[in-house]
Amino acid sequence: MFIVHFIQLKVIRQRRQLDEEKHTQSTCEQADYLDHLMCKMVNFLQSGAESGLECQVYLPCLDSRGDIRSGQSAQPSRQPDPLVPHLSDFEPAFISHDLSNRGADISITYHSSFQNYTAYQQDKFHEDKNTLGFINLGTSENKLCIDLMIERLGQSDMNHIEDVLLQYPDWRGQPFLREEVAQFLTYYCRAPAPLDPENVVVLNGCCSVFSALAVVLCDPGEAFLVPTPFYGGFALSSHLYAKVELIPVHLESEITETNTRPFQLTVDKLEQALLEAESAGEKVRGLVLTNPQNPLGDIYSQDSLMEYLKFAKRYNLHVIIDEIYLLSVFDESITFHSVLSIESLPDPNRTHVIWGTSKDFGISGFRFGALYTHNKEVASAVGFFGYLHSISGIAQHKLSQLLRDREWIDRVYLPTNHSRLRSAHRYITNKLKELEIPFLYRGAGLYVWINLKKYLDPCTFEEEMLLHRRFLDSKLILSCGKAYMCKEPGWFRLVFAEKPLRLKLAMLRFCQVLQDQKRARIARQLENEMKD
Repeated sequence: MFIVHFIQLKVIRQRRQLDEEKHTQSTCEQADYLDHLMCKMVNFLQSGAESGLECQVYLPCLDSRGDIRSGQSAQPSRQPDPLVPHLSDFEPAFISHDLSNRGADISITYHSSFQNYTAYQQDKFHEDKNTLGFINLGTSENKLCIDLMIERLGQSDMNHIEDVLLQYPDWRGQPFLREEVAQFLTYYCRAPAPLDPENVVVLNGCCSVFSALAVVLCDPGEAFLVPTPFYGGFALSSHLYAKVELIPVHLESEITETNTRPFQLTVDKLEQALLEAESAGEKVRGLVLTNPQNPLGDIYSQDSLMEYLKFAKRYNLHVIIDEIYLLSVFDESITFHSVLSIESLPDPNRTHVIWGTSKDFGISGFRFGALYTHNKEVASAVGFFGYLHSISGIAQHKLSQLLRDREWIDRVYLPTNHSRLRSAHRYITNKLKELEIPFLYRGAGLYVWINLKKYLDPCTFEEEMLLHRRFLDSKLILSCGKAYMCKEPGWFRLVFAEKPLRLKLAMLRFCQVLQDQKRARIARQLENEMKD
């Protein structure tokens, strides 16, 4: 009986091994074929106008066995997809006798802001189950090291339950987690002295922390300065509870004598925006910065940080600095300077730092965000929001174990994560160069800021939204510049921290849309020439 059982196990293992070998071979074949199609697309987009009208490349369809087929049936639909909600779909919901005016405003904001994300959640791409689903290169999530995180979170030290984890916690966060956050930030931010756990507040996500800060630092109708383009979640978070305005400090892409690099932030621009806002009757309470910057990927030098902080002190402004990408600096030639590394802050009581694990560790589903502030009053006020926005005790235990495992983070996770980010970034930027698409070459974050102005005719925000819609019709999600309050139409944020095969397929869809844009422009040109 034992021998029979052993033989059965051996046969099962051999079958699994054979299946794995077939899957590996199929994946390699898929990648090779996608590379072949990509070359065709690139050649078309670089080719002359007349020849482009004859060219048509169909995207591959991966069937349930993982095989690649090509043909008309595999092409993503060029017609608006019924699964993609349109704003008009939600209009009946806005006329409600049940919601307050505030509730109706929230409903409208939710549907208009998250309609594409909702469609993606209902129709996600899957290599086997849904090969024509959405590929999301719009939401900034790191999917490159999920394998490492699953393995680490599955280890025995994570599986701990005791009564304190099942009861109401300290609303600021469990003391053991706040202790680990303080030690973690002390180490990775290179703080000159150990950070105080009493200055740490933990909530369910960085947007919750930002929203709470907006409430406790501003009265309704007051404002923060924010350099643009900036992360669109700030606008939602500041408006939902606090009704705080965000005043854009517009930055330009053009290089001039005073603008030595694209989208350069200077104190002069901050001061001009502040004075203009105050002359218009706005009461500005603070400045919001993201470092590394989202969506640009810029990293502020320590000198620049000090200039911004001194500016804020001069005008009695709070400074909120979001450092959620602090460990996602993958270019080894770049040094990141956290504001917590500055030995003598110009105004420590008005300097507040936000960090979380969503980006650096790719675990956005944990819903963890932390505030570090030297201001005890601010910490106490924000801590009260834990009554509504705390994290489960079991999740806090897992996060504590993760953050304290410095050896695994330094020797396993960070080297692998940075290597995979570099590889994905290299792939995307090489493709963009082949397509002659301008972009900001940065070594931080999970995204690239790309310029698609040449595909807009005319170059307007209306055309930007039409191009965005064409990407959606091809089941590809990118983020358009208008969502980041960018002053110039044509800019998009493209997230590259995706699995290699999906990234290649996404770029095929990307090229297909641009191919269609080029063909349409050529057709218009020929039509105009015939009229002339």
